[in-house]
Amino acid sequence: MGFVVGLDAGGTSTRALVLDLDGTRLGEGVAGGANPNSHPPEVAAAHVGQALTAALDGLDTGKVEAGVLGMAGSSKLTEPAVAALFEAAWAGAGLRCPMRVVTDCEAAFASGSASPDGTVLVAGTGSIAARIAGHELVSTTGGYGWLLGDEGSAFWLGREAVRAALAALERDDLDAFTAAVLRRAGVPGGAPRDRWRRLITAANASAPVELARFAPLVTEHAATSPVASEVVDGAVRSLVDLAAATRLPADGTPIVLMGGLVHAAPLGERLKRELAARCAAPVLVATEGAAGAAWLAAVGVVGEGAPRSA
Repeated sequence: MGFVVGLDAGGTSTRALVLDLDGTRLGEGVAGGANPNSHPPEVAAAHVGQALTAALDGLDTGKVEAGVLGMAGSSKLTEPAVAALFEAAWAGAGLRCPMRVVTDCEAAFASGSASPDGTVLVAGTGSIAARIAGHELVSTTGGYGWLLGDEGSAFWLGREAVRAALAALERDDLDAFTAAVLRRAGVPGGAPRDRWRRLITAANASAPVELARFAPLVTEHAATSPVASEVVDGAVRSLVDLAAATRLPADGTPIVLMGGLVHAAPLGERLKRELAARCAAPVLVATEGAAGAAWLAAVGVVGEGAPRSA
């Protein structure tokens, strides 16, 4: 019986998984991040090779019939020099089957649903929704980055938290949520106007994406702070709008969620509830991107009846 390989290559870590065609796990490997947009391409490719080598340890690499690399930053592999680095890492791990590259959205959708069609909604540091048809990404909504979009993301939540704290300081109306934002920013006590200035300075002292560090404060205080609860509601509305924009009329295909905010209470629960109500579709959560990638590889070998990973 042959094997298949799937990888989930993100910005912080890379996971490789080897399955047989019955869906049994045979090997796993973990290495550093392999997004070639956030790491030097040679480093990213080396991490792919390390994860593959660990996952294939003790296995006959000649039995691997197909492999899929699910990657954040996959468009970078359209550059021949970058693609060559990853192909070399693939071959260096002993693989002779072609390396099929898909987006992390496609791998995530496949990890959450066996349906060939549907929507994947990413709610992490950034945000994006994608339409999946025939297991392939065919269109996206959002994903413009912090300057132009990322509504509902952890960046967006953090920015709104700081803005809410600034407004509270202007009114001299601090609550526990505002106090938590000031502590996270390292702003000491003092007159409201002085703290207002220090908060602006602190927020602008780091890279914009660092505003995401304030996002957990929003969800932590949503039950007790009306302001934090309103921010959560705004994030949910934005994320539901993103997902709905990818869908056709009377579309009953599944929606698969991925990203850290999906698991953050109460935002995740509100998001699932609002999506199900507005889109009248099953709402699922992505599990392992590597398992989704491996399943896509198995579909290429045995068809839609490929078993899911145990």
